Amino acid sequence: MLSLGYALFLEDIVKMGALLRHPATWVVVALGAIVCAVLLYLFQPWRVFTTVEVNEAVPGAAAPRQPVSREAAEPVEPVAAPKTLAEGDFISHEHETSGVAKVLELEGGERVLRIEDFHTSDGPDLRVWLSDQPVREGTDGWFNLDDGKVVELGELKGNKGNANYAIPASADLDSLTSVVIWCRRFSVSFGAATLA
Repeated sequence: MLSLGYALFLEDIVKMGALLRHPATWVVVALGAIVCAVLLYLFQPWRVFTTVEVNEAVPGAAAPRQPVSREAAEPVEPVAAPKTLAEGDFISHEHETSGVAKVLELEGGERVLRIEDFHTSDGPDLRVWLSDQPVREGTDGWFNLDDGKVVELGELKGNKGNANYAIPASADLDSLTSVVIWCRRFSVSFGAATLA
C-alpha cells in the first residue's frame, strides 16, 4: 500500500506531464527562449567581465632604423616628436572612465587622436567620436554628445591601454572640442573629455 504523500507526488507528476505536452506550454517556452536570446545579444552581459587591452606606440615617434653594418651606415634623420594640439582628461558618464585624450599633429601634417592610460568598461558597439557638444558632468552628460556635429573615428580598439585614431583631414578641430566614447547600441556616453 502506497503512502498518501507518495500517491499525491505521483499525481503531481502526471499533471506536470500533461502540462508539458500541451502546445501552449511549448509556445511559451519558445517565446521565452527568443526573448532571452535577444536580451543577451543586446546587453552582452559577459562583457562586464572582459577586458581588451591595447598598447599602441605614439605615432611618428618610432625609433630610428639601425644600420645593418658600420660600413653601410647612412646618416639617419631624427624623427620629430608629434606636436600636441589639444588634450583633456576623461570624465565618467554611464561607466567609470579615466585616461587622457590628446590631439597630435604628425610631421607630415596628419592629425591623430591618442588616448593614453585609458580605462573603461567593455561594452557592445563602442565608438570613438569627436563632438561639438560640451562635456557635462553626471547624468546630464550621458545623452547630449550626439546632439550636434559628430565625426566618428572608428570602433574603440580596447577598453584599457593606449590607442591611436586617425582624424580625417576634413575634421574642423576648432568646433569639435570633445572626445566621446559612445555606445551606439544604447545611445549613451561611457565617458568624455573636453579638448583644450
